[in-house]
Amino acid sequence: MSDETRDADDGTPPTRRDARGGAPADGIPLVDAAFPSFDVDAIPPRPPLPVTPENTSQVPLGPLDTADHNAIREQWRAARDELGSHVSHARDQLDQANERIKQRTGRDLILAILIGLAFGAALLASLLFIKALFVPFALAAALLGVYELSRALRASGRRIDVVPQLIAAAFLVLSAYFAEPWLCWVMLFVAVAFVVVWRLIAQMVVKDGRTYGDVLTDAVISGFVQVYVPFLAGVALILLEQEGGQWWVLSFIAIAVAADTGAYAAGLAFGRHPMAPKISPKKTWEGFGGAVAASLIAGVLLAIFLLELPWWAGLIFGASILLSATLGDLGESMLKRDLGIKDMSSWLPGHGGLLDRLDSILPSTIPALCLYFLLSPWVVM
Repeated sequence: MSDETRDADDGTPPTRRDARGGAPADGIPLVDAAFPSFDVDAIPPRPPLPVTPENTSQVPLGPLDTADHNAIREQWRAARDELGSHVSHARDQLDQANERIKQRTGRDLILAILIGLAFGAALLASLLFIKALFVPFALAAALLGVYELSRALRASGRRIDVVPQLIAAAFLVLSAYFAEPWLCWVMLFVAVAFVVVWRLIAQMVVKDGRTYGDVLTDAVISGFVQVYVPFLAGVALILLEQEGGQWWVLSFIAIAVAADTGAYAAGLAFGRHPMAPKISPKKTWEGFGGAVAASLIAGVLLAIFLLELPWWAGLIFGASILLSATLGDLGESMLKRDLGIKDMSSWLPGHGGLLDRLDSILPSTIPALCLYFLLSPWVVM
């Protein structure tokens, strides 16, 4: 091989390392147009990495601005204090309005609304899902009503035997749902006879010198308790047992409640002229007008959308329940005035006693059952 391939000085070819370094061992740069010399300043800077949860810890944090942090804290504290003052002011206004209503009507509005909603929810649930669940609801209401009325009568000086009243009431209410309707009338006679005979025998045993007129009055009032509370509650269960009866029970209760609410709202806002001052001085004709409007509107809506009845049937239904509810309310007011009490009891804050809420519902069971057989599309004559 020829010596032209070797270096002119030592005769050895350049190494691979020398070729990679761009200069031979003696420091002379290699010049090649295809591979120019490397310029470090010509490389652009690397762009910053985007901030992600993975590399957040690698991003250097700037110094905290204490002034901005304190300003944000002060703004938050001021907004919180302002919200608290608004809430406190609204609460004071609500308490003042509630006190004014309580002084005018004798009722605690907030408690009355809460208790009414709770009872309404329980009643609605029992009628919407399984109508048989309304039976223990009605039984408990009847027993509590009998107990409440019996204690109020005893406090006024009447001799009422509570335990026999409760026993007779339980049989009377249950027979209305689980037996034939005509047996309810038989049970009414049996229940009245049972409590009257019990009272007469108890008076004979005591021999305390009570006059004949007082003994007779005690016996009559004992029978009245059975008619007023458990029998009327049993009529509601007779209606419940019919086909589609749960919707009629729900409707007549809703109309009675609507009439009571309309009378309360209209009387509170516009009441000026007493309706029956000797019986119930707080009932006004303006309140009665509100009850008329509320009951008729409720009757028409329930007839069309729930009972599958024409609108005119809803007017009849609403007017009938309005009449019975008003008479029941006035009747219970007369009874309480005769007994010298304001409420039957204080079990329900904002409402008084249970009978103070049932006074308009119990008498409404009679027209509701009659209108069911007259107007209901499920009844085959």
